[in-house]
Amino acid sequence: MNNHGVFNKSSNIYVLIISMLGCSLFLLLGDFQLTYSSYEWTIILSLTIVNVLCKHFTILIPPKGNALAMDSTIYLVSIFIFGLNFSLTLLLMSSVIVAIYQVKTAWWKHLFNFSSFTLMIIAGYYVYIATGGEVGAVGFPYMHSYVLAMIVYMLLNIFVIGMFFWFISNDPLLQIVKVFLKESIFSYFSILILSLILGILLLHQPIIGLILFTAVILMLSLAFKQHFKLYEEASKKANRDDLTGLYNHGYFKETFETIMKTQEMKRLSLAMIDIDDFKKYNDCHGHLQGDELLKHFGRLLKEGCSPYNYTYARYGGEEFVILMPEKDAFEAYQFLNGLRKKINDSYFKGVEVLPHGCLSFSGGIVTHEGERYDTSELLDRADQALYHAKAQGKNNVHLYDENDVYQKSLNEEKNIELLEQQVRIFLSKDVYTYKHSKRVFRYAVNFAQKLRLSEREGKVLILGALIHDIGKIEISRDILNKKGKLDPDEWEIMKKHVTWGKDIISTNKALSELVPLVELHHERYDGKGYPHGLQGESIPKLARILCIIDSFDAMTTERPYQATKSYEEAIQELRKCSGQQFDPQFVEPFIEMIEEKYPFEKVV
Repeated sequence: MNNHGVFNKSSNIYVLIISMLGCSLFLLLGDFQLTYSSYEWTIILSLTIVNVLCKHFTILIPPKGNALAMDSTIYLVSIFIFGLNFSLTLLLMSSVIVAIYQVKTAWWKHLFNFSSFTLMIIAGYYVYIATGGEVGAVGFPYMHSYVLAMIVYMLLNIFVIGMFFWFISNDPLLQIVKVFLKESIFSYFSILILSLILGILLLHQPIIGLILFTAVILMLSLAFKQHFKLYEEASKKANRDDLTGLYNHGYFKETFETIMKTQEMKRLSLAMIDIDDFKKYNDCHGHLQGDELLKHFGRLLKEGCSPYNYTYARYGGEEFVILMPEKDAFEAYQFLNGLRKKINDSYFKGVEVLPHGCLSFSGGIVTHEGERYDTSELLDRADQALYHAKAQGKNNVHLYDENDVYQKSLNEEKNIELLEQQVRIFLSKDVYTYKHSKRVFRYAVNFAQKLRLSEREGKVLILGALIHDIGKIEISRDILNKKGKLDPDEWEIMKKHVTWGKDIISTNKALSELVPLVELHHERYDGKGYPHGLQGESIPKLARILCIIDSFDAMTTERPYQATKSYEEAIQELRKCSGQQFDPQFVEPFIEMIEEKYPFEKVV
């Protein structure tokens, strides 16, 4: 018996009850004697040896690797030919030898197995006698007794073992019994036939019969072991992706559907991830090098998932999936975002040509908390979250949320689409400014809701947040993408982006309300900002709000191979500069919004 679950108090009590019941019946109904004849002792010892060999040389059965031990053949034939006392004596001797042989197995498991077999032998024997069976006879008139004895023996075995698994798992008992019955019924009929053949041999040619029977068992065991090995190799090939060695799409779908059917009410998170800009890598370095990148990514994914009970697979192309049983949204986000950062910092030849300058992926997560969804719905939601992560400039992880205010704003505002087209220019020039604009926009949506701004003010803040850095389009790539600090001349050029942004926005009258936000979001509350050095409430209210949002994101902007401020550190900086750089009336509400809306980013 294997330990497939976590033991609990109920399972321990159950094991104790079965053990006490089996041992008590063994002592009560067994009539032991040492007066067997030499011939009978020879048979007992021979059957004991064969029984122990059956325990060792089991017959492996695909597809799940179950093992069929033929010891029940010995016990059934013993019931039919030699009766109850002989069978219990055989059980005792076999159990003692097996306990010595398998000394590393816990003692209570030996006791539980001994007690279970005692119950099965006693029940099988009395059914055999009660239905007209005759000890020492093998013939067609007793066929119904053989079958009924075998059925009771089998059902008792399934019930005793099934109850144990029921206690250590949350699966329904009926479901466990059905699975055991389905897997055992044909095996037990084979055992019955073999026991009748052995019975005939024992009655007419006992020594030769035992030798032939043992040889058949050994040959069957070796043949099935070889067959099972071939099956495992073929199965492994069929379930694996040739390139990365991970599980393939077919295996993942099958596993996912099985989990959803058998663990419908349990928690589970699904992540769908996609390597960013893989096509660009292929175009620059060729498909062979692209294959090497996929292998490398597969190794990193395996390395990251291996410590956990996750199922991970190549879903197709550069897409991968991870199933995380028993993980809630926070745990799944924490894991996937941590994996993303590790992969960002792991160099692979040629990744410097990619927009982020490193190997990266975008990930979408959906969490199943017992709701009744099918696999297609969950995959579709994970895919939507993945699409959303990519739309934010890639190298992101996004949790699916059907009530996401930000997501709704993206879908509903046509003006946002128009500005989004302009901001997208940064994708080819400076991906970090693009992602910064999208994050500031996201913060602005939630902060406008937190401050309960009027509809007009909220709209101006949100649109201004998206477009506030548009003037950086005029700045050269060398300055925008420079690693390290800017020199004084470069810094003066960078500061001009607010003026250039104002000029760009001013050409469209429909966007005239956004001009103050674009031009003045770097003004400081204490008057030390630029471009005009305005102070206090002479700075427009929405520009003061945008200054806080913009600065917070700038402090927490993540770049590969570089350290950045955590959310906690950035919040401390906001408080430190409240009344100096930032308008103090908006600092604490902003911090509250961050703590309410972005707890994952705050902790991770």
